[in-house]
Amino acid sequence: MLRILQVRDDAGRLQVVAWDGENPARAVNGVSSTYDLAKQAIAAGQTLAQRIEAAGLGDPVDLEKAADEERLLLPITHPDVAHFIVAGTGLTHLGSADGRDKMHKAAQAAEKPTDSMRMFLMGVEGGKPKPGEAGVQPEWFYKGNGSQLRATGEDLVSPAFALDGGEEPELAAIYLIGPDGTPFRLGFCLANEFSDHVTEKGNYLWLAHSKLRQASLGPELLVGDLPDHVEGTSRVRRGDSVIFEKPFLSGEANMSHTIANLEHHNFKYELFRQPGDLHVHFFGTATLSFSEGVKTEAGDVFEISAAPFKLPLVNRLTVAADKPVTIKKL
Repeated sequence: MLRILQVRDDAGRLQVVAWDGENPARAVNGVSSTYDLAKQAIAAGQTLAQRIEAAGLGDPVDLEKAADEERLLLPITHPDVAHFIVAGTGLTHLGSADGRDKMHKAAQAAEKPTDSMRMFLMGVEGGKPKPGEAGVQPEWFYKGNGSQLRATGEDLVSPAFALDGGEEPELAAIYLIGPDGTPFRLGFCLANEFSDHVTEKGNYLWLAHSKLRQASLGPELLVGDLPDHVEGTSRVRRGDSVIFEKPFLSGEANMSHTIANLEHHNFKYELFRQPGDLHVHFFGTATLSFSEGVKTEAGDVFEISAAPFKLPLVNRLTVAADKPVTIKKL
């Protein structure tokens, strides 16, 4: 499977790298970024693989050395971060409702299904429509723009006002909007959709606040179709100890929605089909250390790995200094 990465070379210059996961990775000739490569492919009416073949490959790139030296970057960036939209969908995975349901039941005295459970069951019943049909719409949330994204090896910074900073191991897809408004899916990434679960637990209507946090993407942009079954491992390390370790499942075999249905309900809005914009869309998870009673601390390290991705996603939790904001009147 073709993988596209962005790597800093020894001189600090950005390289676009193509890799099949087995043979040596090689730099792609004639492109300045993955964004540039994707725009060239759309303009030429080619796939990413065809565009890379046409451009040709250059020198081999030592990805292991690049990882050790923290030169692996986000797999794609936009020259203007305001045009990189970061959003996602939740309650999309079989089993994903349990943790959310436990969190939100405290806000409801009556013994009745929570809104989270109702939405999950709607997805189970109507989230996988026949081709050409629209299924039930999922939960949707906004995380910010490209300034919120972090690469493997970088810190995930929780705001000083946050009540929690917890990992969400999942998959995300990257899209570029073509000149005529057509969304092009470039591929899939390993992801950590970092959130504030204590805030969300306080009231499910605070979900929107809890999601306005940084997030991280693995270094590989996996081109082509995602396997139906993806199985990975989520770990939280504190010093020399692993304080949480659990498998997580993704891929459509483990989801209550098809990826096509999630894409339809994101890109049905013309707002999200502006030519030249990039989008990263997080597809949800069913595994949280928070649901197992883990309270993360500054310095904890999140490690997420999953086949068919070859490289892990590793980030350390830090907390930002308090920065009071003064509103001025003009």
